[in-house]
Amino acid sequence: MIRYLMYMKKFFYKPVMLALAAGMFLASCEPEIEVPSISAGSQLDLTKYVAVGNSLTAGFQDNGLYREGQLNSYPAILAQQFRIVGGGEFAQPLFSEAEANGSGYIKVGSLVGGIPIPEPVAAQATRGGTLPGGAKALSKYLEPVQNLGIPGISVLTSASAAYGASNPYLERLLEPAEVGNKAYIQEVLESQPTFFSMWLGSNDVLGYALAGGEPSNPTQALTNKATFENIYTNFINNLTANGAEGILVNIPDVKTVPFFTTVPYNALTLTTQAQVDALNAAYGSGALGITFTLGPNPLIVRDPDAPAGFRQIKSTELVLLPALEGIALQGYGSQVPLPGNLFLSEREIDEINDFTSSYNQVIKNIAAAKNLAFFDVNNYFNTIKGGFVMDAVTYAPTFVTGNLFSLDGIHLTPRGYAILANEMIKTINAKYSAQIPTVDATKYRAVLLP
Repeated sequence: MIRYLMYMKKFFYKPVMLALAAGMFLASCEPEIEVPSISAGSQLDLTKYVAVGNSLTAGFQDNGLYREGQLNSYPAILAQQFRIVGGGEFAQPLFSEAEANGSGYIKVGSLVGGIPIPEPVAAQATRGGTLPGGAKALSKYLEPVQNLGIPGISVLTSASAAYGASNPYLERLLEPAEVGNKAYIQEVLESQPTFFSMWLGSNDVLGYALAGGEPSNPTQALTNKATFENIYTNFINNLTANGAEGILVNIPDVKTVPFFTTVPYNALTLTTQAQVDALNAAYGSGALGITFTLGPNPLIVRDPDAPAGFRQIKSTELVLLPALEGIALQGYGSQVPLPGNLFLSEREIDEINDFTSSYNQVIKNIAAAKNLAFFDVNNYFNTIKGGFVMDAVTYAPTFVTGNLFSLDGIHLTPRGYAILANEMIKTINAKYSAQIPTVDATKYRAVLLP
């Protein structure tokens, strides 16, 4: 982002007393300007704000957790604005400047034909050794923290004491004796907030979606609806037991994020008749109900229920972002049917929609029952699908160019987190009759291009 610096030259024309007299005269002529109120209102105690959630809460972006993302997390932005109205300090488990790359991430290494080519940035915060499941252990941070965003955590795993032994982001916050013996919920409750935000539950459906509906472990399965409700309800009951206020955030629709919307179903573009003829012959010259023409064509996908075990993808189905590499380099979707873990079928999308709706109803009901603020981020993401303009800048939920989402296609840019923080502030203000100021989102960066 280009920063413009303005310089003002100072001039002194008259003696000090004359300047003071002129100032008094001018002040008497100034019109009265109404200054917006700034207040937390009478309902909020922002002395200790604690953020509960997953990677989005931690400030994860560009497929990694690193210092810049942490500093620009939406909880950090909220806490910054809370301090303006009397809120307390906000401690995050920041990676040190020497370990600023954190767990490692990706950046745009170059542009080829306008297409960004990702380049890995090596991790700096690993401490050696691996955890159960194979994740690299991260440098410990054992000071008390208020941003308890844990990448990968779900409502289901938040209640599991064993989970802390396999998730490196939670493991780094636990004392050695607590690892594998202390659930995330307990860690949160010990923080004793006066105000909290809770954006938890996305991974209870996102793990299944990221796996293309083919989970390889229990954490990628859709969480049982009754189990979700029981754990979430108990979590909030305990979190509010001492009178803490807060804001609950629901689960976004996966169909609104670039990871699932960037690759079109008809990404197989044939430019010569020879290509068309070769593929038609390879797939039975129409005998299997599959035909190809010049121009864009639906990708070929694996489907055990199809007569031949494969078919053309439907326009209502979703191709996952990682499929791009296989389509370009391995012939996926043409010579080789796209594997089931790289797309979502209509049935899988219906399942995801059903579980997302159920989880979101639970969150909304609990917010109402506990008289907490409720931010419907699912509805917000759906309302901005077509893009919007703010402060003369165009935004859209599109990969790289939309300014909102980072290079992993799921998590936000610092600019995106700032915009979301503003929406949360508006919700908090409306619920609690507060006047917490929003931030200038343009002061936060979008995707960095070379």
